[in-house]
Amino acid sequence: MATRTDKISLMGSVSLGTGVMIGAGIFALVGQVAEFAGDFFPLAFLLGAIVAAISSYSYVRYSSVNPSSGGIAMLLKDAYGPGVAAGSFSLFMYVSMVVAESLLARTFGTYLLRPFGLQDSVILVPILGVAAIAAAAIVNFVGNTLVERSATITAVAKILGIAVLAIAGLLGVAVGGDGFLAKSSGDPISMVGVLAGTTLCVLAYKGFTTITNQGDDLRDPKRNIARSILISLAICTVLYLLITVSVGSSIGASGAVDARNYALAQAAEPFFGAWGVGITVVIAVVATLSGLLASLYSVSRLYGMLQEMKQAPSLPKSVPHQPMVITAGLAILVTVFLDLSQIASMGVFLYLTMDMAVQWGVIRRLRAKIEARIWLPVLTIVLDLAILIPFAVLKVQSDLFTVIVAAVVAAAIVAAQVVTVRTRTRTRTRSQS
Repeated sequence: MATRTDKISLMGSVSLGTGVMIGAGIFALVGQVAEFAGDFFPLAFLLGAIVAAISSYSYVRYSSVNPSSGGIAMLLKDAYGPGVAAGSFSLFMYVSMVVAESLLARTFGTYLLRPFGLQDSVILVPILGVAAIAAAAIVNFVGNTLVERSATITAVAKILGIAVLAIAGLLGVAVGGDGFLAKSSGDPISMVGVLAGTTLCVLAYKGFTTITNQGDDLRDPKRNIARSILISLAICTVLYLLITVSVGSSIGASGAVDARNYALAQAAEPFFGAWGVGITVVIAVVATLSGLLASLYSVSRLYGMLQEMKQAPSLPKSVPHQPMVITAGLAILVTVFLDLSQIASMGVFLYLTMDMAVQWGVIRRLRAKIEARIWLPVLTIVLDLAILIPFAVLKVQSDLFTVIVAAVVAAAIVAAQVVTVRTRTRTRTRSQS
């Protein structure tokens, strides 16, 4: 059998992984994380990296043994069987990824409008976000090669851009500023706040899971999936720590909270003036667009696998590229109707619930098959609960509406899966009789 020549290389896979991670997570979430964690928001990003790295163990072990375009969907199917549980948790993952795409899209609009003072526009931000999703979908229609090439180029550009911006900011503080801790409020650490902030930070790293969906398209997937995930996480951790310390030194936690959705642009202004804001906007635009490009590719692959498993609905056969069309369409709906804070919160509720289901599935059913060390999935569940519970408590107190929306979406997914599984069972019974 001939070997496909258009498969993704390790560098291409890392580019796609970092392309998903380095986007809205760092550009839009810094202010939201600072609101919870205060002066210790860089610590929250470090803790988020630790949680993601430990969590990744189960995904790496399974994907190395059974690489496929379905990735997490196949893992859940193996762990729970082709029923309601596997379908529901797979769709939790899928919807959390779609939500992440909306986060990227709205971040794109917010930063693009920042130089004009229109970053809070309730009309222009979603319009630009929708345009970004549509453009990324069109590029994906062209094929794997173009996606990989563009992802590699933009990944290098934004990694270098963010690194230069962060290092220049830190040098500016060291040389001409008041010191790295000058903007600190002096408030004592709140572990509940840091843990809640860590929950949001997990969103900045969870893009590593999209790498597991590259199995069919990746060269030597049994080796390169693990390598790609670890390299992507390491790159993002270093960049996030550099940029958050730089932001903290420039405008402090209070300044990040005030700027909220565009904290990085605000942090660049004291040291670099209008040029700093402009450079940050350019990097943010590149980062979010490339993130959308990579995410739409990976997430549509997951949806395609769910369709093959008969656990996700399909459009009429006359509609081409259904996984991409459906994924982009749902991302557009979320972009239009929810703001950045609501999108991030809903995404983290669905993702961490799914992650705990994955870890439990590995513990109960898959540990022998994938030769997993049981203590790591157990530790992941403990850590997920340790950060999700404080976050949920604080969100109930401050934003009950978003918690209700997340619960309704989760309930709708489960209900839809119950109907889907029953319908599938009846169809099989009739065909057999």
